[in-house]
Amino acid sequence: MEISELTAAERRVWEAFPVGGTVDFREGPDDAPGPDADWGPARTVRAEVLRALLLGGAAEEGHTPVLRVTGARVSGPLDLQYAEVATPIHLKACLFDDIPELYRAQLRQLSLTRCRLPGLHAVALRVDGSLRMPECRVLGPVRLGGARIAGGVTLYGAHLGEPGAALDEPVLALNHVTVEDDIRADQGFTAHGVVRLEGAAIAGRVDFDDAVLSNPGGTVLQARNLTVGSELHAARLAARGRVDLRGARIPAGIGLEQASLMNPGGIALRASSLVAGALWLHRTSRIQGTVTLRGAQVDFLYVASDTWPDEVRLDGFTYTRVGPREPVERRLEVLERDTDGYVPFAYEQLTAAYRNMGDDAAARTVQLAKQRRQRATLPWYARAWGHLQDVTVGYGFRPTRAAVWLLSLLLAGAVTYAVRPPAALKRGEAPDFNPVFYTLDLLLPIVSFGQEQAYASRGVYQWLAYALIVLGWTLATTIAAGVTRTISRQ
Repeated sequence: MEISELTAAERRVWEAFPVGGTVDFREGPDDAPGPDADWGPARTVRAEVLRALLLGGAAEEGHTPVLRVTGARVSGPLDLQYAEVATPIHLKACLFDDIPELYRAQLRQLSLTRCRLPGLHAVALRVDGSLRMPECRVLGPVRLGGARIAGGVTLYGAHLGEPGAALDEPVLALNHVTVEDDIRADQGFTAHGVVRLEGAAIAGRVDFDDAVLSNPGGTVLQARNLTVGSELHAARLAARGRVDLRGARIPAGIGLEQASLMNPGGIALRASSLVAGALWLHRTSRIQGTVTLRGAQVDFLYVASDTWPDEVRLDGFTYTRVGPREPVERRLEVLERDTDGYVPFAYEQLTAAYRNMGDDAAARTVQLAKQRRQRATLPWYARAWGHLQDVTVGYGFRPTRAAVWLLSLLLAGAVTYAVRPPAALKRGEAPDFNPVFYTLDLLLPIVSFGQEQAYASRGVYQWLAYALIVLGWTLATTIAAGVTRTISRQ
């Protein structure tokens, strides 16, 4: 392109490029490209001029050429498909008439700050440095699938898509990208549609603090098989749709402090087969929608009972520790919300977590609740037997109940037989009668003190003896079975 063909605005950019200078067309620091911006020729630069500079612009000796333009209107499509651009690109507060085409381009640095674009096509893009789009307003899809970014991706404060506008593709496609640093989509980052991170590999962390993801009735974050080097942090995230983290690998954990997850009538959080260091929902509001964690693995689960929704799916979900501290009964209420009904694994897992934390009393309470929940699935005769075990010894997890029952029966028998001693079977040969040990002989099926063989009750007292024998056998059998924890497992 001949320099004589340039407009006055384009000549300023052309002359500043070789020395890395900045051309600012704004009328003030708050002059931003709004929806009604009507910028004329005085601040319009053709995309073909920028392309010519980036692909063949001359450098001035002793300077590094850099494209730095602020407050310009870029007319026409900026087509850098398959191009190798060694010059950093810094465009700020610029208005693009057309979608930039960067398919398979190789760039040194790309920074689009506070720009307004109809979209961005940059599938398989390669960037030696960072990709920056802070506070951008993008009306259409941002396609970055398969991109390789040697630095980080910055999207804080960006606004993607439009409320109510139905896109047939993700509003932000970062599927299968490789990012050697962090992804920052925080500080009010807003996306109206699907944000796709499926199969992405992020060496650092992913940050959605204070972000708004909105796609009511659909998916807002699709991050299946996402791999993150450290953590996914989303404090105060507002998600209006499904968050899908199936198969993700996040070693430092997921932080959803004070987040709001809402997808009424659907799945709000789906993290089946997730592997993470922690799942942290501190002071998070009650989730609206189903939470699915089947087969997920986390080291530390920090979710208050009030945070869980009315429907959960927890079969195969494993964790080592659980928080915050609260009555074990509240966590048991959560297990009762499982849409699969009675899930034995969920009770065993909660038991193991309490034992890992040294809270044996809570672990026994969980096991007792498990037996009671299982009882409802058994035939009537097994349920009757279960009720007896529950009342007597709490399925073996309430040993003090056995002591109370034994002492009560012993006291009743000893007092009764002290008042009405039974007759000796062989006078002169029988040992002195002792009502306490006589009652013990009746109650304990194995131990013998010689009283029962030497004395025999008559009438109603004989029926009392029979009752003590039956209750003693039943109680002893229930205790033994409860201690070994094999009762009602069939």
